[in-house]
Amino acid sequence: MSKLSGGEALIESLVREGVEIIFGLPGVQMYGVVDAIKQNPNIKMIVPRHEQATSYMADGYARASRGIGVAMVVPGPGLYNAAAGLSTAYSSSSPVLMIAGQVPRSSIGKDLGGLHEVNDQLEAIKPVTKFQKRVLRPHEIPTAVSEAFNHLKNGRPRPVEIEMPPETMVESEEVQLLESSPYIRSEPINQPVSEVVNLILKSKRPVIYAGTGVIRSQAEEALIKFTEETNIPVITSAAAKGVISDEHPHSLGAALGGEGQLKDFVETSDLIIVIGSRFALRYPAAKNTRIIHIDIDESEFGRFHKDELSFLSDAKLAIERISEEIKAMGGTKFDSPKENIAKIRKILNSGVEGLHPQHEIINSLREGMPKDTITVWDMTQLGYYSRPGWKTYKTSSYLDSGYSGNLGWAYPTSLGAKVAKPETPVVSISGDGGFMYNVQELSTAVKYGINVVCVVFNDGHYGNVQRDLSLDWSGDYGTSFVNPDFVKMAESYGALGLKVTDPEKVGEAVSKGINSKRPTIIDVEMIDTNKVPRPFSVRAPWTLPQDGLLD
Repeated sequence: MSKLSGGEALIESLVREGVEIIFGLPGVQMYGVVDAIKQNPNIKMIVPRHEQATSYMADGYARASRGIGVAMVVPGPGLYNAAAGLSTAYSSSSPVLMIAGQVPRSSIGKDLGGLHEVNDQLEAIKPVTKFQKRVLRPHEIPTAVSEAFNHLKNGRPRPVEIEMPPETMVESEEVQLLESSPYIRSEPINQPVSEVVNLILKSKRPVIYAGTGVIRSQAEEALIKFTEETNIPVITSAAAKGVISDEHPHSLGAALGGEGQLKDFVETSDLIIVIGSRFALRYPAAKNTRIIHIDIDESEFGRFHKDELSFLSDAKLAIERISEEIKAMGGTKFDSPKENIAKIRKILNSGVEGLHPQHEIINSLREGMPKDTITVWDMTQLGYYSRPGWKTYKTSSYLDSGYSGNLGWAYPTSLGAKVAKPETPVVSISGDGGFMYNVQELSTAVKYGINVVCVVFNDGHYGNVQRDLSLDWSGDYGTSFVNPDFVKMAESYGALGLKVTDPEKVGEAVSKGINSKRPTIIDVEMIDTNKVPRPFSVRAPWTLPQDGLLD
């Protein structure tokens, strides 16, 4: 045991867990931790300009590194500001540790009006975290950190939170540091492997639907081997793009829409093997279609589809067990899907089912980037279209905000991804509305030399909302705004600013930005959103005017 301050105990515990970077702000309740970071050569803190960016950057770091991201904020409003990023990480099953302050011990829960006080902070953060822990003494810190990392590493990864009052960070007492928490794959226990295999062998037109559980389990190679051995084609969720390259002859692409080639393919299959995904889609229309649902989170079984065979397991172990059993049964007899997939992908890649000019803009963007570029897509028209339309070749290289759908998340998240992968090109794609949510983080990019290329499609509106209100309601209202000159703004910070007047040639500017090895903002003059097709063919009824009540 050693006599350590709470701040020292926390940082030493994080270092033992392999943490090298904390994205945080040095607020008043956190001084004991900030000083401990300063004194420890094995860890450093990157300080953004707003607390919202701490959790976004930690999320980007976690997903790009395939490790754990760590954020730190003061209590109350600091944690509330960061909660948007925790919501995104929660929806995307991303392992983020949030370290939050608290009010002094004697004030907790008493509503005395202390600085940054929020009553019942643990309850406030519970909906967007998997685990929460309040620590009141320095000697409790190693155990709390160990518990947190156990939740981050094992089971379904989602954000966790540890909070401490300011005294705990500065007090000193004897502390027993612990070793790093182990990563333990969830073995399938009493699972019907033979029943799963029998369903697969009896099927005629099976398809695999792979989600981000494949990424979290690092099961990409197992998945590719499985599809090659069985001849079962693969579709992925949008967030799992890249777990199998779009160049692989068994890959059908990603992101099922309301109609089109992929939807038709799924609806004529008789078996869907869902691996590491919620599969939050309506039940496929083919008669007698069955679903095998493989997931590490038991609570997802039966949530969206009642007629399914559930298989509780880590994705990699499940794929390997099923593969072994299929081999023992003599293998599958399915014909190679290559020819059929090639025809489907030719249609998809031609843009016949796509949107114009979005298809040409997407192609230009893709041509301007190396294949291993990490792209981070905001909630914008090009982001929506990227789900089916963006060609992805590497795992963990396509990042979206999951069902949380946070506008403005892309730029700070891309900075975290670049910190994790400094030698890999990272490109953020936003509309002007979303970019301005976290525009101040351009300062962070320049300060730390985080050379992200940010593409801003500029139409002076919340474009999708403007179109919906204009076309479906009584007219546009409140969607326009005044933008700065993005090129001059970038230059004023010391970044590179580029202007593109033809969005179908944006790739040239992206290539220039990547090669500049500087933080770069590309201002793309966007066409009138009302004049291009909507990215979704099917819309929720509550987005349209209604006469009467909806069920």
